[in-house]
Amino acid sequence: MRTTSSTIRIRRTPGGTRAVTALAAGALAFSLTACGGGGGGDGEESARPGGGEETAASVTLPRLDGASLEVAAVWTGTEQANFKKVLAEFEKRTGAKVTFVPAQDPIINFLGSKIAGGQPPDIAMLPQPGAIKQAVDKGWAKPLGAEALKELGENYSPGWQDIGKVDGKQYGVYYKAANKSLIWYNAQVFENAGAQEPKTWDELLATARTVYDSGVTPFSVGGAEGWTLTDWFENVYLSQAGPEKYDQLAKHEIKWTDPSVEEALTTLAEIWGEEEYVAGGPSGALQTEFPASVTQTFTGGDQPKAGMVYEGDFVQVNIDETGAEVGTDAKVFPFPAVGDTAPVVSGGDAAVILEDSEAAQALATFLASPDAATIQAKLGGYLSPNKNVDPSAYPNDVQRKIAEALIAAGDDFRFDMSDQAPQAFGGTPGKGEWKALQDFLKNPEDVAGTQRKLEADAAAAYGG
Repeated sequence: MRTTSSTIRIRRTPGGTRAVTALAAGALAFSLTACGGGGGGDGEESARPGGGEETAASVTLPRLDGASLEVAAVWTGTEQANFKKVLAEFEKRTGAKVTFVPAQDPIINFLGSKIAGGQPPDIAMLPQPGAIKQAVDKGWAKPLGAEALKELGENYSPGWQDIGKVDGKQYGVYYKAANKSLIWYNAQVFENAGAQEPKTWDELLATARTVYDSGVTPFSVGGAEGWTLTDWFENVYLSQAGPEKYDQLAKHEIKWTDPSVEEALTTLAEIWGEEEYVAGGPSGALQTEFPASVTQTFTGGDQPKAGMVYEGDFVQVNIDETGAEVGTDAKVFPFPAVGDTAPVVSGGDAAVILEDSEAAQALATFLASPDAATIQAKLGGYLSPNKNVDPSAYPNDVQRKIAEALIAAGDDFRFDMSDQAPQAFGGTPGKGEWKALQDFLKNPEDVAGTQRKLEADAAAAYGG
């Protein structure tokens, strides 16, 4: 699952950056560890905003009997299964037939092969703003029609609309978001160790030592998938270097050999370089896929393979698979402040039309509605940037607070750095930033060598 996959960032405004950041981070911190049910319904009664009782649909869709559509995404497992329930509701309302097409990362390469073979999907769920621009530049993407634009205007803040635009024209519907400034922990491990939720990086290191001294490895790291490592870096870098440096590095206006990158990598090495702090050590982490990094934290009773795992709100899908209850067995705290302010990081996936038709436009319109988002919200492990999704649709207090914080942040966000980069650098397995950080996890002493590799790959991908 490339969930990718983005990062909420706080835009610098005169005198307001820290206040807005603190507000968003504070909203995240509030009641994150409240008890709540870990699971959702089966999705059949979730097709209406607010869930529960049947209500009138908020969006009007045409009858499309006989029409067929293909939707491509990199989603797998439970995430794919839950999205298929959303597509099933669209089929029910319109009479169209929708087929989910499993894609591989990088999805742009996958789509290129499909298009070259004359079999493009009608809609693709693209996990990076850079991928949307590439699809537009290649002539693949089609603009959204009037109905989809109307739905976007009613349900999304201007900022969430803008990141789906290229050259001022709307191509993307950000159906899915992710808050990626969260660290999840095994509550029993913390209780046994006498560990406390940290608020700063130094406190996180102290908590890790406390967990280690209790006989449990502190961290589970899904290093087999490079995107998880970019997310670690981005949280540290944003908090430590600040928003302006973050923006400059994201655009490659400063080099990866900049001292601020050296500082962030050195900070990361305080965890990655402590072999006993990472489940399986570096070699084990590099063989651990993201889902396993979660499940091994919440299985094994009070002696799991690790006490904590970093990643976004979507971790809940994998926690549910272990039988642990979110808010009771599995708790969460915001990524601690490395610098003056805790990072607030998010991401998302946008629906982009590749084959324009009435049916494709109708599906894009549906995905921009609270109706569609509410179905998947109820199933858990999902976060919507749609401001008209009732928070009560989310299946537990933890996810409700995360969702409310995302909406409260309004337009004060940025996508994560790797998702803003050309896909060759920030979104390709075995290459660019993903590979460089995997190599750094394996050898955290080589800060300078890692910087040189990152800069060489970035320069090639950005074109200079």
